[in-house]
Amino acid sequence: MTKSQISDSDGIQLVKMARNAVTQYIKNNERVYDSEFNSKFNFSSGIFVTLNKQDELRGCIGYPIPVKKLCDGLVDAAISAATRDPRFTAVTADELEKITFEVTILTPPEEITVGEYSEYLSQIRVGRDGLIVENEFTSGLLLPQVPVEYGWSEEEFLEYTCQKAGLGKDAWKEKSTKISKFQGVIFKEEKPNGKIVRESSDVLL
Repeated sequence: MTKSQISDSDGIQLVKMARNAVTQYIKNNERVYDSEFNSKFNFSSGIFVTLNKQDELRGCIGYPIPVKKLCDGLVDAAISAATRDPRFTAVTADELEKITFEVTILTPPEEITVGEYSEYLSQIRVGRDGLIVENEFTSGLLLPQVPVEYGWSEEEFLEYTCQKAGLGKDAWKEKSTKISKFQGVIFKEEKPNGKIVRESSDVLL
C-alpha cells in the first residue's frame, strides 16, 4: 500500500488506532502492538495526530517528513500528542471520553522557490496546503486545516506560520527564510469515540 491508496476505511483504522494507543499508554503504561495493522501500514509517511477537547486544542504532535513507517509514526505521534506536547499538561484517563482524535497523513514537503516574496501568495492555497517556515535557527509548521478553521487569507497563513516558528510575522518576506508546502488527508472523530469521517480537501493523496 502507498499513500495514494489511503481509503476511508483505512482512515477509520488509523484514528481508532490513535485512540487505542493513547488509551493503552495512559491507563496501562503499555505501547499497543497490532501485527496486522503494522503490516498494512508499513510504508513511510508524514503523520500528525491532533487532540481536541470541546473544540479547543488539547495536543498536536507529528512528523512532517516521512522519517518513520506510518504504523510506528502514528502510535508515537498519538502518545506524544497526549502526553508530551509542551503546551499542555498530559491527558488523564478521565479526559479520554471528552477528546476527539484527528489524524492527518502528509505528502513530503516541497520547497517553494520564488523570485520575489510576493509570489508566495500565488504559490500556496488555503484549504489545500500546509506550510513549514524555517531558517538556520528555527522552524514552524501549520497543518492545512488550521487556516480554514480560523478563516485566514494566504498572507495571514504565512504570517502565523512565521510566528509559530518564533519569528516576526513578516519573516516570510526575507531571503533567509525557507518556505515549504505539503498537503494532507484528514480523518477525525465527529465527537469523542464517535463516527470517523474524512475531511473534504482540495487534494487527494
